[in-house]
Amino acid sequence: MLVWGIFIGFIILFLALDLGVFNRTPHIIKTKEAAIWTSIWVTLALAFSGVIYWLFKEGLVENPTNLAPDAAMLKYITGYLIELSLSIDNVFVIAVIFSSFAIPQKYQHEVLFYGILGAIVFRALMIFFGVALINKFDWIIYVFGAFLLFTAFRMLFHKETEFDPKKSKMFRFMKKLFPVSYKMDGDKFFIKRMGIRAATPLFVALIIIELTDILFALDSIPAILAITADPFIVFSSNILAILGLRSMYFLISRMLTKFRFINYSLVVILAFVGVKMILAHNVEIPEWLSLGVIGLSLAAGIIASIVITDPNAAVLEED
Repeated sequence: MLVWGIFIGFIILFLALDLGVFNRTPHIIKTKEAAIWTSIWVTLALAFSGVIYWLFKEGLVENPTNLAPDAAMLKYITGYLIELSLSIDNVFVIAVIFSSFAIPQKYQHEVLFYGILGAIVFRALMIFFGVALINKFDWIIYVFGAFLLFTAFRMLFHKETEFDPKKSKMFRFMKKLFPVSYKMDGDKFFIKRMGIRAATPLFVALIIIELTDILFALDSIPAILAITADPFIVFSSNILAILGLRSMYFLISRMLTKFRFINYSLVVILAFVGVKMILAHNVEIPEWLSLGVIGLSLAAGIIASIVITDPNAAVLEED
């Protein structure tokens, strides 16, 4: 429990420094700043794999699955890359939400900050119950595997452009709970108009981002549980990937149209992990192969997006 407390303490410290020191004044996050912070978070997360190795070597964390230190480190890296890759799809949805509610760029970081806080709590609960289910019911792994295959199939034919936050059931339900104003007042989440306290677009965007993150977690948590059921590895890899999501959003949200084939990479990753879960009790797939499939899938999607030109873009340029 001491290691868990120290880890959570560092997370709280990083979040406090983020909003209280580095981003105390709302401002537009430029690409250069986003690239620097993304590099910092990715480097920190990958360096933490060394901490995982040391913790398991010294026996400082509970090891219910009897993992060797090198195996624990490899599972952590694999889980982190899975969550990081699935976050790309989340970035697109966040961009659509901000655009739909006309959230100024200088306030987007603050919304994402509070969104991260909620995501950490919700995902911690989902990880706790997910690990408990796998440890108590062996057959639940088949359910998770089938769900990931269904998600991969749905993602293959689903068009992100069809998502409209203002027409979503979540938004309609929120309007029934409390008054909603379409006017902004700085970075305030609530304002008073004619004696009525109403939620601003900032608060509406925050709640919808929180709810959509829960939906994304239904994919990512089972995917990581396919790699390992060790709670500390699952939690740390997931949370460190989420912490880097904000800077990643500002880095790649402006380039989403350039990575047209990255969605197919995510389909391959989810399908592979789903098959791995279904075969878990009969076939042992080595972690180096899982890591290789994830890395190769992401690289293929990025390279294909760069090499294969978009005919629609060419038409727009001619016009």
